[in-house]
Amino acid sequence: MTDQPQAPAEQPSDVEGSTPALGAEAVAAYLRAHPRFFSEHDELLLEMHIPHQRGDSVSLVERQLKLLRERNIEMRHRLSHLMDVARDNDRLFEKTRRLILDLLDADSLEAVVMAVEDSLRQEFQVPFVSLILFSENATPVGRWVNTAEAQQTIGALLGGGKTVSGSLREHELAFLFGEEQRKEVASSAVAPLDYLGLHGVLAIGSRDPQHYKSSVGTLFLSYIAEVLGRVIPRFTTLRPVR
Repeated sequence: MTDQPQAPAEQPSDVEGSTPALGAEAVAAYLRAHPRFFSEHDELLLEMHIPHQRGDSVSLVERQLKLLRERNIEMRHRLSHLMDVARDNDRLFEKTRRLILDLLDADSLEAVVMAVEDSLRQEFQVPFVSLILFSENATPVGRWVNTAEAQQTIGALLGGGKTVSGSLREHELAFLFGEEQRKEVASSAVAPLDYLGLHGVLAIGSRDPQHYKSSVGTLFLSYIAEVLGRVIPRFTTLRPVR
C-alpha cells in the first residue's frame, strides 16, 4: 500500500486583535530584504553583541564595538556626575545669596551673628558653627577672643590667610567649638576673617570624617567670610583703617 500524501500542517493563527509575535526568522527575513538597515541606523550597533571570534581571537570589529560601549557608559556616568555637581552648586548659590542679603539688611551686630548661625544651621544643615572675633576689647554680642590667645592656639590655621578643611587637632577643635562639642566634630572647614582692622574666624564642623576632606571646595564659605569682614565693622569699634 502506498503512503498517502500528508496534508501540510496548519499554521497557528493569531488571535483576532492581537499583535503577532516577531520571531527570529521574521527579523532575519526583514534584514535580508533591507541590507542597508544598519547603515541607516548605525547607533544600534553600540547596543548589539556581534561576535567575530575565531578560536581564541577577537576581531577588530568586536573589539572596537566593546570599546565604544565602554566609552559610552563612562561618558554617561561623567555627564550624570557633572549634572549632580551643577545642581548642588545651584542650591549652594541660592542659600548663599539669601544669607548675603540678610547680612546686608542687618541693623546690629546681634542680627549679623544670628543671621550667620541660623543660616548655616538651618539652610546649610551644618551641625557645628563657630564665629569668633579677635580683639582686645570684647563686646557683649558674639564670641570675642584675645588676639594673642587665638594666634597661639590656631595660628597654624590662619597663617596662609585661606580657608582650610580636613581633620583638626584636639586643641584646635576645643578652641573653635568648645570642649564638649569638639568630641563630636570629625572634620571641619575654617575660613579666616581678615579685612583691614577686623580679624576673626568662621568655622563649621561635621560628624562625618569625610564631609570636609582636605580637597573639598571652600568657595562659598570663603565668600561668606569675606562679606562678614566688611559688614561686622559697621557695628563695632573696629573700624577699617584706610
